[in-house]
Amino acid sequence: MKAEAVAFLAENGFAAAERQPLPADASFRRYTRLAGGPRPALLMEAPPPQEDLGPYIAIAAHLKAAGLSAPEVLAADPRQGFALIEDFGARTMAQLLDAGAEPAPHYLAATAALARLHAVPPPDGLPAWDSVRMADTAAATFLEWWWPAAFGDAPSEAIGAKFGEAIHAMLAPYAAAGFVHRDFFPANLMPLPDRAPPADVGLLDFQDAALGHPAYDLVSLVEDARRDVDPALREACIRRYLELRPELDAADFRGAMAAHAAQRHLRVACLWVRLARRDGKPHYLRHGPRCWALLGRALQHPAAAPLAEFLDTHVPPALRANPAGLETEAA
Repeated sequence: MKAEAVAFLAENGFAAAERQPLPADASFRRYTRLAGGPRPALLMEAPPPQEDLGPYIAIAAHLKAAGLSAPEVLAADPRQGFALIEDFGARTMAQLLDAGAEPAPHYLAATAALARLHAVPPPDGLPAWDSVRMADTAAATFLEWWWPAAFGDAPSEAIGAKFGEAIHAMLAPYAAAGFVHRDFFPANLMPLPDRAPPADVGLLDFQDAALGHPAYDLVSLVEDARRDVDPALREACIRRYLELRPELDAADFRGAMAAHAAQRHLRVACLWVRLARRDGKPHYLRHGPRCWALLGRALQHPAAAPLAEFLDTHVPPALRANPAGLETEAA
C-alpha cells in the first residue's frame, strides 16, 4: 500500500486496522477491507486522473436522501483519491447467487430498489447518457476493438458513420432524462436484510451515474452480461417494476428495454475484447457468448430494427461472437 494511503488511514484513526485487499474489477479503483479500526470500513482508492471521487461522494448523498442504501462516506481526500466508506459486508448479491441462494427474492428486492431510484428526481450535474453518448461508447468497443480483431483491419469512416446513425435512430425515440445507475447488476448490489425495503439492497459502484432512460438499468439487472437469468424471473421483475411505476407506458418501456439492451449487449460483448487485448484480462471473454446471445434476442424486437439492419448488412451472423483466435485467451 502506498505511503499516502497509509497516512490517510492514520489520520482517520485506522492506523492499526488489519487490511484485507479485495479482488480487483475492470476499473482503476481498488478496495481494502479494514478490521480492528473505529468501525468496519473499506478503503477505496480511486487514483486520479483516471478516477474522480467527487461524483461518488455526491451521488452517495443523493441515494441516501432518497431512502436507499449507499455506503456512508466516513472520510475522503478527493485530491489523492482516497475515501473511507461504510462496509456493507463481504457478500454481494452475485456471491450469494453463486453460493446457491434462491434468485427470486434477491432480484425482486433489487427491482423494488431500482424503481425507487428512478422515481426520485435526479441530482444536478449528472452527464448525459443519451443516444450520442451511447453511440460513442458502443463504437469505442465495437469499432475500435472487436472489428479489427474480427476483420483484421479498422472499419472505414463510412462504416463508422452508419453505425452511429443506427444507434441514434434506435435510441432517439426513447430519449429521457432520469437517473441511470449504469451498472445495476448483482455484483454491485449488497443484500441488507436488517433494513426495511427498499433500503434492504445496498448500492455500489454508482459513480458513473448519468441522465438517461430507466430501461437501461433494468436491462442491466435482468439481462446480466455475467450470469444467466431465468426468463420467467426476468419477466416477473419487469412486471414488478411496471407495477411500482404505474405512470409508465408498459409497451413503450418494453420497447425501450429492447433498444437499450441491443446497445448494451453489443458494447459489452466487445468490451471483453478490449479487456483481453489492452488490459491483459482475457478471462472476461468467457462472457462473450452470453452477451452475443442476449444481443440476438434484443435484435428481434422492432425497436432494435436500425441496429439489426446495420448488422445484417455488415456483420454476418456467423461472426457475431468472440473473434476467432481469442477463444484460447479466455481459457
